[in-house]
Amino acid sequence: MMETDHRPWGYYTVLADEADHKVKRIVVYPGKRFSLQRHSRRAEHWYLLAGEALVTLDGREIALRKGETVDIPCGAAHRLQNTGGTDAAFIEVQTGEYFGEDDIQRLADDYGRV
Repeated sequence: MMETDHRPWGYYTVLADEADHKVKRIVVYPGKRFSLQRHSRRAEHWYLLAGEALVTLDGREIALRKGETVDIPCGAAHRLQNTGGTDAAFIEVQTGEYFGEDDIQRLADDYGRV
């Protein structure tokens, strides 16, 4: 059974959780963004399904539109902000050695979770 986890910025559903990868469908509400963060044990690949987003990746800003992708290397500071007027949805594929939520180091957060 797929489990959905709600956050202040939106929600995500885990689609696959295997020994060598994890896949999530993530939705970010208009005008919201999740924390600037990094992971020490995984890399991520994001594919934008819907909406418009601005990705911050190690200080660079990358605008994403539907159908575009970005790779987040292990250890890179990153976040996604929804810059459109509708929900931004993307698929996140995690690869590495560990996929737990406790492998999140928050560097900045709009919701006081640093």
